[in-house]
Amino acid sequence: MPSHRLKKITIDDLELIGYSVAAEENVIAIPQLDVCFDIGKAPDQVVSINHVLITHGHIDHSAGLAYYLSHRKFLGIKPGTILAPANTVGPIRQIIDAWGQLDGSRIPAEIIPVKPGDEFQIKPNLYARVFPTKHCNGSVGYTIIEKRKKLRKEYTKLTGPQIVELKKQGVEIDYQIEIPVVSYLGDTEYVDYSQLDYIANSKILITECTFYEDEHRGRSDLGKHIHVDELNGLLKAMNNQHMIITHATSRTPVKFIKQALKEKLDADIFEKTIFLMDPAKRAD
Repeated sequence: MPSHRLKKITIDDLELIGYSVAAEENVIAIPQLDVCFDIGKAPDQVVSINHVLITHGHIDHSAGLAYYLSHRKFLGIKPGTILAPANTVGPIRQIIDAWGQLDGSRIPAEIIPVKPGDEFQIKPNLYARVFPTKHCNGSVGYTIIEKRKKLRKEYTKLTGPQIVELKKQGVEIDYQIEIPVVSYLGDTEYVDYSQLDYIANSKILITECTFYEDEHRGRSDLGKHIHVDELNGLLKAMNNQHMIITHATSRTPVKFIKQALKEKLDADIFEKTIFLMDPAKRAD
């Protein structure tokens, strides 16, 4: 039985499942890509996913790590791979070791420290690229990139045997192209992320927008989060086909949030946005 009533968004052949409320829980998984952005309280629905990409150590984003790893052991699944900012890896290991002592057995884990600019292979042609965010010390975001080989134009009319012969001669007949699939900003204050083309051109952008009321501008600045007044400027610089809005504060009613998005965003941008916590979006 599912442990959480997660939200679900289907975009073409990808399904996003998750839950994201500021200071409560933040977890978004894309099973087809075998990645989970942050882990929240480790919903049962994401335990089978092999790669957890942690953006920072705040408890609403990382509380479920020990359960995720321990439950995989219980189910007989190999240890999951956790990518996390380098400055959080030591404390994460301490927490997992402590839970192992409480549980009476070691909890196996593969924890990989990452920093902006790093890449990690998820599948043979799928990579997680790390970029910096502005939220807390060491916080990062991730872009999932598909890498393909494309035949160079001058060789497109050759026959199969001719191509094989060129390869035998060591001729570089193809080149690599990158297709950014999804970018996840995690928690961040406003930054012009369009300067990184793989974020700007990701098919899907998952961005926080925490605050929506005028009197919450101070909270937004203090916590290094995005206010709805800044969101249009962030999104209109991008070329994303779909924009998922996450991490809203529970202080503001959903109805108010949806109306604020409609009023503050340009019409063409609003048409591309989806508010994850819309009550109509439910996972089965």
